[in-house]
Amino acid sequence: MSNHALTALSPLDGRYAGKVEALRPIFSELGLMHRRVHVEIEWLLALGNESTIGELPAFTPTQVKHLHTIADSFGIEEGARIKAIEATTNHDVKAVEYFIKERIGADPALAQAREFVHFACTSEDINNLSYALMLRDARSEVLLPAMERVTAKLRELAHANAALPMLARTHGQTASPTTLGKELANVVARLARQREQLAAVAIPGKINGAVGNYNAHTIAYPEVDWRAFSQRFVESLGLTWNPYTTQIEPHDGIAEYCDAVRRANTILIDLARDTWGYISLGYFRQKLKDGEVGSSTMPHKVNPIDFENAEGNFGLANAMLDHFATKLPISRWQRDLTDSTVLRALGVAFGHTLVGYESLLKGLGKLTVNADRIESDLGASWEVLAEAVQTVMRRYGLPQPYEQLKALTRGHGMTAQTMHDFIQQLDLPADAKQRLLALTPGTYTGLAADLAQAI
Repeated sequence: MSNHALTALSPLDGRYAGKVEALRPIFSELGLMHRRVHVEIEWLLALGNESTIGELPAFTPTQVKHLHTIADSFGIEEGARIKAIEATTNHDVKAVEYFIKERIGADPALAQAREFVHFACTSEDINNLSYALMLRDARSEVLLPAMERVTAKLRELAHANAALPMLARTHGQTASPTTLGKELANVVARLARQREQLAAVAIPGKINGAVGNYNAHTIAYPEVDWRAFSQRFVESLGLTWNPYTTQIEPHDGIAEYCDAVRRANTILIDLARDTWGYISLGYFRQKLKDGEVGSSTMPHKVNPIDFENAEGNFGLANAMLDHFATKLPISRWQRDLTDSTVLRALGVAFGHTLVGYESLLKGLGKLTVNADRIESDLGASWEVLAEAVQTVMRRYGLPQPYEQLKALTRGHGMTAQTMHDFIQQLDLPADAKQRLLALTPGTYTGLAADLAQAI
């Protein structure tokens, strides 16, 4: 079968391929290979800079440039060559080692460096750092920018609708009014907090040998401070050094990273469902596009498909992120291989996350506010002023304020006249009574507008 998008097993490589393009250079197998080559080259260069390793002379500027070129020019052809080597080795990291040796072997000046490629390393020394670099790059280049685009759009909508009064609904029932902008500001605040938490997650790495004890390192070069050397190397890659590991870096950092992304996704599922509901209530309209069809049989329909798509993709992502966070930190004794196949799926979870972000942005961009419908609901809900009236009654010591308003409003239809008649007979100071008489459901919004503008 061909590799056409229509034959793709995963929708990320088929239907949604265009939405996840930014993740391909990071989480594809080519992206993993590229980072493995980068780590191996940087390790070789670091060994060459260690004066106590006399058998490996310091690299000249020309040699350094040549070695960097092996990593910097890495592409499809180089990846294909590694796969060809792997067909013989049946070991993906060893294939990378042989590929690098192959590339430097033709240079007589670098010949003495060949056996220092992958020196004292277990495969996991290279793998954990490569995956860490993938996560680092995905965070800075894709995930945080996508989150910031959604946050910016929500902030824009929050400011534009900061003062637009809207009926709140607690338990699905009419409740004290808010503003549309304030409800959006709530999401902005939540998402901004998760953005900071994701940005702050440390991404650990290790390079300490077969079981984390520098066994091979110290038997070959006992005079080298390998712990300090390891720390310098890991931190030179922009990662956090983990001094205590088994054969594998224990993946606690990946779990924290996945949990941070999952929490942000959960907030956006909440937003998608609420927006879906407000569309259903008629508070939002969706901009029409010529040629689009909402239903194959009901011509009138304009379905909230972008929010449904976002919810579904965030759900898929979260199911995988939860598995990563609970499975990856567990490894039998010093190492088992169950993490290997799971780590290869990291990009799938982040791919569905990115599709969710893109769908949500598309949906938000199509919304227009139906202020008349929002106002109509407010105007039919004078019972929501019961809170205001009974609270003012409490201030001035009137008897049983809550109970009086409960008897007046609960289970009864309320109008402006009914509420005003009740207020008129209250023994309140004139200014307090006038303030209540001037109140409408649309003006009883507290500090909502100020809160929305302040976000």
